[in-house]
Amino acid sequence: MTEKKLFSFKVNADVNELQRVLSYVEECIGEMDCPAKSMMQINVAVEEIFVNIAHYAYSGEIGEAVIEVEITDEPKAVTITFIDSGVMYDPLAKPDPDVTLLAKDRQIGGLGIFMTKKFMDELSYEYRDGHNVFAMKKNL
Repeated sequence: MTEKKLFSFKVNADVNELQRVLSYVEECIGEMDCPAKSMMQINVAVEEIFVNIAHYAYSGEIGEAVIEVEITDEPKAVTITFIDSGVMYDPLAKPDPDVTLLAKDRQIGGLGIFMTKKFMDELSYEYRDGHNVFAMKKNL
């Protein structure tokens, strides 16, 4: 039987809260014996999504974000969901940057979401009941 654990954390969508968010996610995942490489990839993805919410969701104001961490043991995976009530924005809708170009020849932006796509196994976005709901799953 699959065991599922769900943790939820509400925080101000402020870059100054990033370390608390990262620590919270690591604490939730800690009991899973997560490989160091996977934890690093998860941290990069969490940082990217949370910082984007903090910078852009509330047009310079500070709103709230909810971070949900769901852990399953069969299959062994972690799903992290970010929920905010800021401006509707689907980060998956933007095309990936052309990483074959030199950095000086590429448009600014999009590299963090590109890395998130590469590091995580599943990503989804929906705008539901006035909220951005962005979920990312990592199989461990």
